[in-house]
Amino acid sequence: MAVWQAMQVKDLLAQYGFSSELVYIKSEGDIDLNTPLYEMGVQGIFTRSLDAALLNDRIDVAVHSLKDVPTQLPKGIKQAAVLPRGPVNDLLVFKNDTSFLDNGSIANIATSSLRRKAQWLNKYPQHRLFNLRGNVNTRLRKLKEENWDGAIFAQAGLERINLRPEKSWVIDWMLPAPAQGAIVVVCRQDDDYVFEACNNFNDASTALCTKIERDFLRALLGGCSTPISALAVAENGSIHFKGNILSLNGSKKAEVEKTIAINEADDLGKKAAEELLANGGKEIAEEIRHAVS
Repeated sequence: MAVWQAMQVKDLLAQYGFSSELVYIKSEGDIDLNTPLYEMGVQGIFTRSLDAALLNDRIDVAVHSLKDVPTQLPKGIKQAAVLPRGPVNDLLVFKNDTSFLDNGSIANIATSSLRRKAQWLNKYPQHRLFNLRGNVNTRLRKLKEENWDGAIFAQAGLERINLRPEKSWVIDWMLPAPAQGAIVVVCRQDDDYVFEACNNFNDASTALCTKIERDFLRALLGGCSTPISALAVAENGSIHFKGNILSLNGSKKAEVEKTIAINEADDLGKKAAEELLANGGKEIAEEIRHAVS
C-alpha cells in the first residue's frame, strides 16, 4: 500500500515536469507486527522513520496515509499536498456468510483498531474481538487461517491495490477514522521548491475536510489509536460533519453532527469537539485517558 501511494505521487510529479525516484523505508509499525498498535505508543508509529529521513535530507518528500499522521507535524516538516480522497468507509471481509450479524450468535471478529473495536462492540456487544496486524496480504491470509468469522479493513486500502474479496461488505454505519481514505505529501519546512512542486496537485476540498476531522481529533485526545471517529463532507457550498467518541468497550457513546457554510468551516472541528465534550464526551475522554495512561 505504501508503495502504491508513493507511485501515485511520483506519477503526479511527472505530470508537472518533476522527475523523482522512490526510496524504500520501513516504518516501526511495519516491523513489529505482533504488538497491538495501542500498546506501541502509536503516535507517529507509521511516520517517524520517514520524518527522520526527511529531516536528515535522505529524502525530499514523504507520502503517508493521512489518518496515520499525528495531528501536530514534527518541527521542520510541513504539509505540501493532500490527494483527492478515496473511499472513506470500513469494510467487513467475511469467511462464509454474514448470518452472524443477524442471528445474535457470538462471532469472532479481527481488527487492530480501537475505533473499529469500540464501534463494533457498541452494535454487537456479544461478539469477540481479536487483534490483527500485518500488511493487507498478511491480514487476509490470517483471516483464512484463524477461527474468525470476519475481519475489518479500510475499503480504500483493499480497493486501491485490487485486493477486495468478493465476500466483503461496506460497513455503512461505522464512522471512519479522521482523514481515512486520504493521502498526504509532506516536505521540509524550508523547501519551497518541493512544496510548490507538490502543491500543484493539492486537492483543496479534501484538504479542508481532513483538516476539520483532524482538528476534531486533536481537540479531543490527539491520538489516532483512540476510539474517535469523524467525517466531513463538502457538498453544495456546505460542510456536513459527523463525529463521535466511544468508550473502549463500546458501551458508552457521544456524538455530534453539524452543517455549516464552507466559508465558515475553518474551525468547525474544534467547535464540534467542544460541543461533543459538553454533551457526554468529556466523561468518555477522561475514562480513555485513564485506561491508556
